[in-house]
Amino acid sequence: MAKVDCDLSVSTVPTSPIAGQKPGTSGLRKKTKEFMSENYLANFVQSVFNTLIEMKTPVQGGTLVVSGDGRFWNPEAIQIIIKMAFAAGVSRVWCGTGGLLSTPALSAVIRARGKGFESFGGFICSASHNPGGINDDYGIKYNCENGGPSPEKMTDLMVEWTAKIAEYKICDKIPDLDLSKPITYDLGDGKSVEVFDCVEDHLAVLKTCFDFDSIRGLISHPDFSMTYDCMSGVQGPYAIKIVEGELGAAAGSCKNAVPLPDFGGPESAWHGHADPNLTYAVELVRDMGLNKEGLPIASDKPIPKFGAAADGDADRNMILSSQFFVSPSDSLAMIVANSDLIPQFKDGLKGCARSMPTSGALDIVAKKKGIECFEVPTGWKFFGNLMDSGTHYFPDKKTYTPFICGEESFGTGADHVREKDGMWAVLAWLQILAKKTEKSGKLVTCEDVANEHWKEYGRNYYARYDYEGVDKAKSEEMMKMMSDKAGSLAGQEFGGMKMKTNDIFEYVDPVDGSVSKNQGIRYIFEDGSRIIFRLSGTGVAGATVRLYLEKYEAADGSLNQHQFEVVKPLAAIALELSQLQTYTGRETPTVIT
Repeated sequence: MAKVDCDLSVSTVPTSPIAGQKPGTSGLRKKTKEFMSENYLANFVQSVFNTLIEMKTPVQGGTLVVSGDGRFWNPEAIQIIIKMAFAAGVSRVWCGTGGLLSTPALSAVIRARGKGFESFGGFICSASHNPGGINDDYGIKYNCENGGPSPEKMTDLMVEWTAKIAEYKICDKIPDLDLSKPITYDLGDGKSVEVFDCVEDHLAVLKTCFDFDSIRGLISHPDFSMTYDCMSGVQGPYAIKIVEGELGAAAGSCKNAVPLPDFGGPESAWHGHADPNLTYAVELVRDMGLNKEGLPIASDKPIPKFGAAADGDADRNMILSSQFFVSPSDSLAMIVANSDLIPQFKDGLKGCARSMPTSGALDIVAKKKGIECFEVPTGWKFFGNLMDSGTHYFPDKKTYTPFICGEESFGTGADHVREKDGMWAVLAWLQILAKKTEKSGKLVTCEDVANEHWKEYGRNYYARYDYEGVDKAKSEEMMKMMSDKAGSLAGQEFGGMKMKTNDIFEYVDPVDGSVSKNQGIRYIFEDGSRIIFRLSGTGVAGATVRLYLEKYEAADGSLNQHQFEVVKPLAAIALELSQLQTYTGRETPTVIT
């Protein structure tokens, strides 16, 4: 322990409200320069502390986790938050080495570090997959004592505080602390900062989920090879220590594994946009012998048997095998279908869930296996209630854990933490491949698993079109036009397809009874095909219109078509229904995944 002699006096700094400090589905995200402007970060952090105190969270004398994804300005922001935490009455702050924690690791720390549940919550400084840098994006999110994102009742109170804040408190005489290596700083008066290895707690939790010996066997198989692209995000230290260190993958299997403040910046192949999909994970996609449409291309070097990628804060994942892309919706369904091969679920699954825009592939698996399945709005916090049902948070409710859930936006996870978990998804696939390879006596790939799955359950052809940076007011007008027609199109034909229903998705939480309205526009056809429209809550400039397209093919149908081609007729219908080009001036999507 290192003793730090410092003045712990609290300074009260006058301030005034700053407009627009309303967290979205994944926290507060703005341009970095806006966060760096006078009092911007301090106002929001103080509003969070005021909210916690008002909600009787044990801030006084408590333990708080503070870390981030390594993006630009994180070191400065973390020091500010530490000093404000002590001013708010916190006694102990936990930080990952280098100020780094992936989003799922932060959840693991809150839930499992020490004796478990020692922390009342944590700040994660991240804008997820959004680019980092002084001219790009910054974000911050508060996670609660269960390790999950703040519920709406809490974020609503935070917003109220941002609108009336008049001062913030900070122990500004505490010196900036070196967070580069494990150490505990004793600041006196019962105040301390503990810096710990950023990987250790997440690794410990993952070891309870998987059979690492079995996965080592797969990785040492003479026909197996792999690559894991960390895209210069926070996953690097985790991938090196877990995949190469614990599991024995060859050195260099984990690429772009040094976290950079701009995630590689404009000079990188992905232009600093650390988003694991066919459009941005260009190095991985090329290495796996595919183009950005997911079609096979020639390669002048051996193609790995398994490929994966992570985003900036490592909660997302992308799964591929040689010249084969596993869509996130299929990945979720296939993990659930093979969950009996994962030690975490040795006693069986009790529940599973997907976000509403995610394909219905999961529902088909759940129905056949007799597992309770939920359709929730986009946002991981909605899964959290289902995972906490039957615990001390909701003791009178039904228990749905063990539990697996996921989103079409490359997020997959389970009840070991309360965030989506990119490393967990990668290990889940490796575990499934390991067990199937052990049984078959020859190497089994992701493509083999997918083909086997479709022959049993059929295939949900699926794509998402993103229209980024469109005019917010115009896109809201478009959404209102479609909302106004809710329930009026049943029985009508569009492109030769008969409409079953068109509605606005609304979710009544079966655990706490809360109601979430206006969660997306749904067009559902009699053959089960779906068209979904949503406005994204993760961008910082303009609006992003997301269009989701899904067409089901039964197990005895044509299962090996290219998904983007199959849904093109649905895209034409969607443009007709939405009049997207008229409202936004856009017809061609920015990204297709």
